[in-house]
This record gives sequence, structure tokens and C-alpha cells, in this order.
Amino acid sequence: MKPATAGTPYTVPPEPSRLPAFMLAVVVHALLLGFLWFGISWQNTEPVAVQAEVWDMSVQSAAAPERPSPPPQPEPEPEPAPPPRPVEPPPVERPAPTPPDINLAREKERKEQEKRELAEKKERELEQKRKEEERKELAEKKKKEEADKKELAKKEADEKKKAEKLAADKAAKEKAAKEKAEAAKLDKLAKDELKRIAGAMGTTGTAEKSTGPRSDDGYVAALTAAIKSATSYGGSTTMAGNPRAVFKVEQLPTGEVMSVRLVKSSGVPEFDRAVENGIRKASPLPKRKDGTVARTADIGFSMKDYD
Repeated sequence: MKPATAGTPYTVPPEPSRLPAFMLAVVVHALLLGFLWFGISWQNTEPVAVQAEVWDMSVQSAAAPERPSPPPQPEPEPEPAPPPRPVEPPPVERPAPTPPDINLAREKERKEQEKRELAEKKERELEQKRKEEERKELAEKKKKEEADKKELAKKEADEKKKAEKLAADKAAKEKAAKEKAEAAKLDKLAKDELKRIAGAMGTTGTAEKSTGPRSDDGYVAALTAAIKSATSYGGSTTMAGNPRAVFKVEQLPTGEVMSVRLVKSSGVPEFDRAVENGIRKASPLPKRKDGTVARTADIGFSMKDYD
């Protein structure tokens, strides 16, 4: 048998003939059957006949008995022949196995290696798929946590915004109520101041000069009332006479105070400083009913007004 080369296909050697082994088995079985038949036929021999004489006792008493001859000894039965040993068939000579072809062994090893590599590849693919699924589940879990976190942050922001709006609305309402109360207070003070000014003009016939407020006694009263409410004077008001301080106030169209200048001192510096600070604190000052302001106004304040 020629070994296979790289250029020729591999040829499987023919299987050896089984005919000699079959013929040998037939012969052995025939011999065995012959031995068995011969043993059975040899044991089936006829048995040896045994003869015996019968004597009459009455005749023996009349005649002199003759001594009988001893009976012949029976021939011993032949011992049965042992059964023939079964003939062991000669071992069948099997053809020696041909040494495996090196190419066949290599082909078998190559196929086994391919199977192992394929199994390892499948195992790696399964492991990679499992890890990919774990990464995917982890990413989805992280995404859900981030979404929940954003939703919670949005909810907290909305609640905070709502709380701030409620606080702002409350503050606006409180501010509006405070402004309303302050406006009512200023209105009352303005009316009281207007009455006082009217009384003073009726008794003295004089008043501070101004560039505009003289023709609007209500506006002057509003200015005086606003400044008076913002002035804090803790000094004594029981001194003789009624010291009076006059200030020139310049303001923007919005009512914000630009400058304050003392025109006439009351003679009490502490009172003058308190009134000046009150003017600055009252900024922006009230406007006329038509929304305008007196850009320059001379406003006087008497100490007795702070009793």
C-alpha cells in the first residue's frame, strides 16, 4: 500500500478475507460432532447375561445331594469409559491489524482538534454574550437611576419654585398691605398737615416759598407727612417757642431726592440733622395726583410738630 501524498487522495486498504477463518471453524465443529457421536455409540453395548439354576428340595432329600458346582462368577461389568474430552478448537488466527496510517491518525487528530476549538469558540461566544447582557442590564439600570434622579430633581425644583412663588405672592401681598396702610397713614398725615398749614396761614399770613408746591397745598402736605413719618427725633420739644427748620429739596421726576440743603436752621442742630435724615429716608417722595413732582421745593418743619 502506497502512502498518500499531498497530491493524491488517501486510499483505505481493503479488509483481509475471512474465508480461511470460516473454513477452519467448520472443520473444528465437524471434528467435535464426530467425537461426541463416537462416545455415545461406545457406551450403548449390550449387558452380559447371568444364568442361575433352581433346585427342588424334595428331590434332594431322597437322593444324596450332589454338591453343586459354584456358580460362575459374573464377569465384572466394564467400567464406563470416561467421556471424551471436548476438543478445543484451535485458536482462530486473526489477521494482525495493519499499523494505522500516519495520515489517517493525523486526520483524526485534526478533526478532534477542530471539535475542541469549536467547543472553545462556542464557550467564548456564550461568555461574551453573557457579559454583554450584564453590561446592557447595568447600563439600563444606570439609565433608569439617572432618569429617576432627574425626575426627583425636577420635582424638587418644581416644589421649590412653587414655594418661592407662594412666598413671593405672600411677600407681595404683605408689601401691598403695608403700602396701603402707609398710604392711608400718609394721607391722614397729609390731611392733618394741610389743616395745620391752613391754620398757620390764617394766623400769620406767611409760608415758605417754593417753585411749585404753593399752588397745591395737598401735595405740600403729602411731602411734609412723608418726611415727618421718616424722621426720628429723640430730643426735647419743650423748649421755649417753636423752633422751625426750612430745607431746599431737589428731586428727580421719579421723586427720588437728589440733594437736601438747610436754608434756615431751627437753632437746634440735633433737630436739623434728624429732619435732614428723614428727608433722605423718605426718598422717593410722593407725587402729585397727575404723577408729576416739584423739582425744587422749600419745606419747613416745626419742632412742636414732633410732640
